Amino acid sequence: MSQTASIWLVILAAFLAANLPFLNERWLLAGPRPRHGAKPLWARLGELLLLYFLVGGMALALERRAGQIYPQGWEFYAVTGALFLTLAFPGFVYRYLGKHRS
Repeated sequence: MSQTASIWLVILAAFLAANLPFLNERWLLAGPRPRHGAKPLWARLGELLLLYFLVGGMALALERRAGQIYPQGWEFYAVTGALFLTLAFPGFVYRYLGKHRS
């Protein structure tokens, strides 16, 4: 896989992973549905954090496959975390700010 394809794969995976907790009612994307109404916000944020680390692991594996891994400081993780939250905005808007017919 080329380096450009790897970069676009990580961006697409990050966008999908950031929005999945807000578009899915199941626990951890495959578990049972909550018994009482919708999944709470804290559960969605926990899934968002877990998916952030999974996408980061995938990106690390692709970087390792392409060559030597460059060591990152805290600034890198702060920026990628902020970007991941930005990518989650469409799902958040759909879940909490959009008008849904009952």
